[in-house]
Amino acid sequence: MPLIALLMGFPLLAGLAILLASTPERRADLVRRSAYAIGAVSLLLAVVYFRAGPQFFVIWDGLAQVLDLLFMLGGIGVSLYLLYACRRIKGLEWYIPVLILVQMGLILVAELAADHPEVARPFYIDSFSILMALIVGLVGGLICIHAIRYMQDYQAHAEEVADRRPAFFMMLFIFLAAMFGIVFTNHLPWLFFFWEVTTLCSFWLISYSGTEEAIRNGFRALGLNLIGGIAFAGAIVWLTLGPGLHTWELDQLVAAGSALALIPAVLIGIAGLTKSAQMPFSSWLLGAMVAPTPVSALLHSSTMVKAGVFMLVKFAPVYHDTLAGFLLALIGGLTFLITSLVAVNQRNAKRVLAYSTIANLGLIIMCAGIGTATTLWAAILLILFHAVAKALLFLGVGTTEHLIGSRDIEDMEGLVYRRPVLAATLLIGILGMFLAPFGMLLSKYACFQAFLSLDVLPGDGILLAAILAFGSAPTLFFWSKWLGKLAAMPRRAQPIELPIPRDEAIALFALTVVTYVACALFPLADWVFVQPYTGFLTGEGLIPAGDERIPWENIAMMTAMLGGLFLLPLVFWLLPPQATAVSGYLSGANVDGSASYQGAMGAEREVASRGYYLAGFIREETMIRNGLIGSGSLLLLMLIGASL
Repeated sequence: MPLIALLMGFPLLAGLAILLASTPERRADLVRRSAYAIGAVSLLLAVVYFRAGPQFFVIWDGLAQVLDLLFMLGGIGVSLYLLYACRRIKGLEWYIPVLILVQMGLILVAELAADHPEVARPFYIDSFSILMALIVGLVGGLICIHAIRYMQDYQAHAEEVADRRPAFFMMLFIFLAAMFGIVFTNHLPWLFFFWEVTTLCSFWLISYSGTEEAIRNGFRALGLNLIGGIAFAGAIVWLTLGPGLHTWELDQLVAAGSALALIPAVLIGIAGLTKSAQMPFSSWLLGAMVAPTPVSALLHSSTMVKAGVFMLVKFAPVYHDTLAGFLLALIGGLTFLITSLVAVNQRNAKRVLAYSTIANLGLIIMCAGIGTATTLWAAILLILFHAVAKALLFLGVGTTEHLIGSRDIEDMEGLVYRRPVLAATLLIGILGMFLAPFGMLLSKYACFQAFLSLDVLPGDGILLAAILAFGSAPTLFFWSKWLGKLAAMPRRAQPIELPIPRDEAIALFALTVVTYVACALFPLADWVFVQPYTGFLTGEGLIPAGDERIPWENIAMMTAMLGGLFLLPLVFWLLPPQATAVSGYLSGANVDGSASYQGAMGAEREVASRGYYLAGFIREETMIRNGLIGSGSLLLLMLIGASL
């Protein structure tokens, strides 16, 4: 319990100290020390509770009453701050303060009810929450370190943006504290408070630059996440005043199963869908790309969206073998398929990463909706790989943008020759995304078997398997296209460029190592984090045991294949390629080597290579519109199915 309290409390204190730091140098030093301390405590927690089963913690009655009051007042404070921020809304955003008031009213109805449930064990820990704590502590901390120099350059280039870096770093650490609260809290109203703190932090960070676009996108994120917040608050009211189950403890809600807990689980599932930016709520995460890159990395990898899928995976035993769970899986599958296709259209690297994030989260939600031991195995491992690889990619793109002046994938052509060290980090991140176990045969094989064994509706498993197959193809396409650009030979001489700043280099290299270790030792991650969690659920009879045993020889073979493929970026890193310029025939008299030539009538034509974006075949607006209609219909059916 002391380690859990430290992880939830220390980032808050660190954020306040950073806000009050007297000089930029002092602030930067506090950020580094705090990030290292959070990472160290996360590792210590993993060691202390190594492969331990679920453990629950009781606190003194007096302290529990004080925390009850503090969290209730804190929730009111969050709502009042958001209402104050609404002074900048425009006419079409009138619904946002209404949603804030409705959410605050619902949670106060539950909190002030005369006969609300008592919570005996407000905090807990299990192997899944330990894995999440490592992701938040290590990946989140490295993002904070990367942000030190990145934000310095950001403010230097964006002179029109007010310098609010002290508050910016405070918000980053409050974000981490709230995520630790979500991961370790068994008390649903307290968990709801932490949930809403992440909404506030994301709104503030997305709006950081103060431009009209940033403010509008911040309010969009706020509005859509408030819809999920109302659903979450509605679940708490149901558990307080509704018929049947009368509990505020997360573990009791999950253990109650679909017979008693399906309606509140579906309501909390809607909150998870909004937080994880699934259709029809996906637009807020794309709008968040206006924020500084460390914010994008934090939202996508270790906070915010991971809170959504964390809760959905927690409730997987309730969704198992229900119509609502199958419809939830379909929402994730539809999101996966459509956003994977739309990502093929994108040239902006951050938009590729945004759409691929939404797609990967859709895969996790497909697995959570099915709720078997096999699909939970795939979901939890994908959470791990996505967190480390996506953080590496976002930070790598941010550093690349500062060093070459662009985040366009086409402008990254030949980066292995121009910036071999930076290119190696991007290559490793990309390989970690689509060569990690879920992207290879192991998890897909297991998921295909799990899908095809479904018996909720006729043909349900075949439909999910088809979505998985057709959604995987464009994923391979857009990652391979980016890889090809990085490894292509640059046609023009490149200028001498500045080295990677130290803080950014520390974060990039550390995440590179973590990605290598996670992918190479995924059987160990399975043994330490996944097996104890799924083993407990199957032992309690909450989910069916998986009967698809993967032979260890196959695991060893795949691990060896991954190791071999991941050596390629190291070659670029340790032995930078030496390009020899050779002038090839270009249908005319060459000008400037192989970069341009003189064609008919002496006109000079520049040679250029471009990737395939299939804009005429895959129309982004049409695909997104159809996805919103389809997912919205499935969401409505899921609500109806839960009430039947």
